[in-house]
Amino acid sequence: MTRTGHLIDDAPLTSFHKKLTVFSSGGPFIDGFALSIIGVALITLKPAMNLSATEVGLIGAASLVGIFVGGGVFGYVTDKIGRHFMYIADLVALAVFSILSAFCGEVWQVIVLRFLLGVAIGADYPIATSLLAEFLPKKQRGRLLGAMFVVWAVGAAAAYVVGYLAKDLGPDAWRYLLASPAIFAVITLLARMGTPESPRWLMSKGRMDEAEKSIKLVYGQQYGVADLPEEPVVTTSFLRVFQRPYLKRTIFVAIFWTAQVIPLFAVYTFAPDLLESFGLYGDANLYGGSLIIAALFVVGGIPGLWLVEKIGRRKLLLGSFAVIVVALAAPALIPNVSAQIFFLALAVFAIASGASSFLEVVYPNELFPTEVRATAVGVGTAISRIGSAAGTYLMPLALVSFGASGALMIGAVVTLVGLVASIFLAPETRGASLSDTASQSESGDTEHGKTDPHAKAVTPR
Repeated sequence: MTRTGHLIDDAPLTSFHKKLTVFSSGGPFIDGFALSIIGVALITLKPAMNLSATEVGLIGAASLVGIFVGGGVFGYVTDKIGRHFMYIADLVALAVFSILSAFCGEVWQVIVLRFLLGVAIGADYPIATSLLAEFLPKKQRGRLLGAMFVVWAVGAAAAYVVGYLAKDLGPDAWRYLLASPAIFAVITLLARMGTPESPRWLMSKGRMDEAEKSIKLVYGQQYGVADLPEEPVVTTSFLRVFQRPYLKRTIFVAIFWTAQVIPLFAVYTFAPDLLESFGLYGDANLYGGSLIIAALFVVGGIPGLWLVEKIGRRKLLLGSFAVIVVALAAPALIPNVSAQIFFLALAVFAIASGASSFLEVVYPNELFPTEVRATAVGVGTAISRIGSAAGTYLMPLALVSFGASGALMIGAVVTLVGLVASIFLAPETRGASLSDTASQSESGDTEHGKTDPHAKAVTPR
């Protein structure tokens, strides 16, 4: 069945899109799992290595610094050499670094391997999201890209389940926990084998014969590059995302992404410590409470995935930021706040954050063209991790100096900065093709032209 439109942007949703979304979601799942498992592992790691508050902060922040490097470097590499190779290679690295973590004997070894694990995780953000975005129909793009990132919260929740199941393994339980991401990395690696290269990227590199094969593999032998609008052949430049017309978009992505992840990673990494500081002791509170908070991120994602195509990206981002500011500030503003109110504030934060955190991968994939799409996602990932690494490093110190309520108030201030910036900078991209959203200049003109109205949209096989 055919109709007037764009071969990719106007295609109906098929099993190919769904499978690609699931396979691409493996990376965010491992990310959420690996970044959250450290909070549980620290319960046995701290006494095993007699860690100081500074060492705990370094271990918590190491993977985030690694994500900074991985996103910043390998987003650009992905735009240079392609999505498919990197889509597989980074999972091999994830598995290797996770397994090696089980054999650490010194604190510095844990820090180094957590950093390297972070590099691999950071690489997967631009790799998987750019490949997926370049295959998805425009009507489902925001929802499926978002669903992929909501899986991050599923991975985080799974980490607390695994942590609870491993709590009776003795003083070396942390070794098994730090190695456990390798299991999911291998499963995801096997699932991703055979995924085709993005035809958009191949066309942007002038590799028309390979693009033709990729299109025929997905859409059928009767289709080829002639059924897609011409993709400008442009040399990938890392600096392009910092030049007009994309500089303003890079600034927006960097600010809102950073404002979202600083409180998110701090809460995820130190959820057991936050709950314990308010008198919530015991396995039921430390593991169960942390699991509930993590699960609420997933719960928030359900209405968020509906709203992103119903009310649009901009309104969803602004609304969730406003709710988070109130939730994080409340414990500090309420005199003699109880443990129940404190937990409720964390729960509201988790739901609101889960409802919009996936915009971190939706916005940059929509706002930049094919030749620098992964670079832009990588830059957003990298810049946001500077703040999140600092926040995670400082969280143990903030808990000691200001208490749990004071630590959350700092998160409220950071979120307020994101809200104000987004009011002035956040665009709306709902329902537009990638060609239109990426080619839109700051003045509203198009750089590469409109979508070809005569291209055909078909059902991928």
